[in-house]
Amino acid sequence: MADPLSIKTQQGKVHGKLINDGKVRGYLGIPYAAPPVGDLRWKAPQPPSRWKGVRDATKYGARCMQGNVFPDMVFQDSGMNEDCLYLNVFTPAGAKGKTKLPVMFWIHGGGYSGGSASEPRHNGDFLPLKGVVLVTINYRLGVFGFLATADLAQEAGGTAGNYGLLDMVAALEWVQRNIAKFGGNPGNVTIFGESAGSSAVSTLMAAAPARGLFQKAIGESGGALNLGGPHAPTLADREKREQAWADELAPTLKELRALPTDKILASATKQGAPRFSTVIDGRLLADPVADTYAAGKQAHVPLLAGRNRDEGSMAAAKGMTAAQWQANGAKLFGDRSAEFLNLYPGASDEEALRAAIDYQGDTFIAFSTWRWIDAQVKTGDAPVYRYHFELPAPPSKFHPGSFAFHSDDIEYVFGTLDTRPEAVWRPEDRKLSEEMMGYWTNFAKTGDPNGEGLPQWPRFDKVDSVLHLDSEITASPDTTRARYEFLLKGLPERTQ
Repeated sequence: MADPLSIKTQQGKVHGKLINDGKVRGYLGIPYAAPPVGDLRWKAPQPPSRWKGVRDATKYGARCMQGNVFPDMVFQDSGMNEDCLYLNVFTPAGAKGKTKLPVMFWIHGGGYSGGSASEPRHNGDFLPLKGVVLVTINYRLGVFGFLATADLAQEAGGTAGNYGLLDMVAALEWVQRNIAKFGGNPGNVTIFGESAGSSAVSTLMAAAPARGLFQKAIGESGGALNLGGPHAPTLADREKREQAWADELAPTLKELRALPTDKILASATKQGAPRFSTVIDGRLLADPVADTYAAGKQAHVPLLAGRNRDEGSMAAAKGMTAAQWQANGAKLFGDRSAEFLNLYPGASDEEALRAAIDYQGDTFIAFSTWRWIDAQVKTGDAPVYRYHFELPAPPSKFHPGSFAFHSDDIEYVFGTLDTRPEAVWRPEDRKLSEEMMGYWTNFAKTGDPNGEGLPQWPRFDKVDSVLHLDSEITASPDTTRARYEFLLKGLPERTQ
């Protein structure tokens, strides 16, 4: 008798498990690429090896190497390892090989330096119940995912870096080859992510190697079209400094690859080390992402994107008075301070604190999200839906409550509210989570988030209307554009 929990992939059979009271089948820790170790460290991902017999797919694969970057990140895997290129598939228990459900492909956040698909808030217990197949992935982080040195460029014929992004492309290619066996439709894939994951979505839309591997995109708080020019510097900008860092560890690339993982990680995460992130490498990215969008050369796919109201809630801890805020405006923007204080007003202490949170959030991540949305509206030739997530969170272990803080939206999208430590949820949280899951999965199915029982979400590219995700969902014209156009003119040097 055939095992209903075994599925044959191109590399071999995998045996999963039932989760959520048997409603969902989960297949965890499936390798989508060869382990990027030894001579494959800092190389583009290679195909995974085949295996004989049935591979156990009931536990998460190791998370990728990272420092202790974000205290609120909790993991369900066995630990860190360079051998970390694994993905997870969650599918409705009744889905068959010919079901052809839409596929949602999740890219976790963490500043390209932390995170994992094994975080409980990304669990796949609930989204598949809305009629989708969910895929979550690990990808190389920090120095292992984004090192770009002269030696690496010379070895690879003039390209280096972006290994973490190339991992995402390899995982999408795995989906094309295998997801039909799990009941998914390889011709209807939605990539979605939060923070760095959202920035990655905007980057993959501009990346030629990813073209055709997805049909829709969702971005939650992040974009690669950032303040202060191109978000990704050129290889020439990066390779000199990162080569100097590498030379302090080992005199040759061969010896660098032979160093213990922990030694490299320790050096890469100490103060003063380079910031290892995306680069215009000539392979994944031929041009700055903003230039690609301006030329209309990005993927012309439907986009759903937005940000949280209090992305800059960290500013609240510092406090702010009206006098301080007005002095800051004059110091930061000089002869532009009147315009600044009109857009970020601070006539009272309460108003000044709100303005500080808005400005911090805008310069941190909200501007880049808006600039991506704006660029796609201008040249993307496809529907665009824009949201603001505004429901203040209840207090929890890592967050004081009263803010719609950065990353607050994740548990709502996945239906995993109960994984947030020490949070006491209210009826309005449960309701909003259910509504957001409906919007997100409707969009994955058809490219339109609207559906029965949900408040109408207007197309932003048609009527300039933003959906406000709160205890009561409403739509209204955008009121933030003037702020972003002001920031587009230029920022003080120290905030770029």
